[in-house]
Amino acid sequence: MNDEKRIIELAASGDKESFEKIINHYKNYVFAIILNFIKDNEEAQNISQEVFLQVYISLPTFKEDNFKAWLSRITTNKAIDLLRKKRSRVEETELDKLENFKIASSSLGKANTDNPETLLMDKEAREDVKDQVEALPEIYKLAVREFYFQEKTYEEIARDSGVSKKTVESRLYRARLLLKKNWRDRDDSL
Repeated sequence: MNDEKRIIELAASGDKESFEKIINHYKNYVFAIILNFIKDNEEAQNISQEVFLQVYISLPTFKEDNFKAWLSRITTNKAIDLLRKKRSRVEETELDKLENFKIASSSLGKANTDNPETLLMDKEAREDVKDQVEALPEIYKLAVREFYFQEKTYEEIARDSGVSKKTVESRLYRARLLLKKNWRDRDDSL
């Protein structure tokens, strides 16, 4: 882009043609950075639009000499923000599944007036959780089964397993991390 500094100054003062030149010049660069993080073309397109919107908003305050580095920083931050949002949504959803499994499994024996569709969805969710637990390494699987399904305390599990309470806490913590990762990997592949 010839006379980049001048084009940036014009775009910063509101010249739409100059801003279009910036977009056209850097759109592939921005897209490539985002794809390093996201791996989804449609999502990368959306983030690219957010990046250029942020550039448009922030351009009047741009005071640096290296526009490309500034643009890279904005792009990277937008991509990382999306990853954080996605990760936190998955973690909350899947942890809720595991935590609520106790409640769902304890109400199995009780009379349930829900409709058949709800019953089927609950059953499928419980089976999904059980399948994910069964995929864990044995020491974690045992801790999860005893804590969530048999409703034992940390102390009871420690006593029955012949390990310390801290070891039980650690195993449950690691099991949760593995479950989160497995659910995240599975959801990403869908």
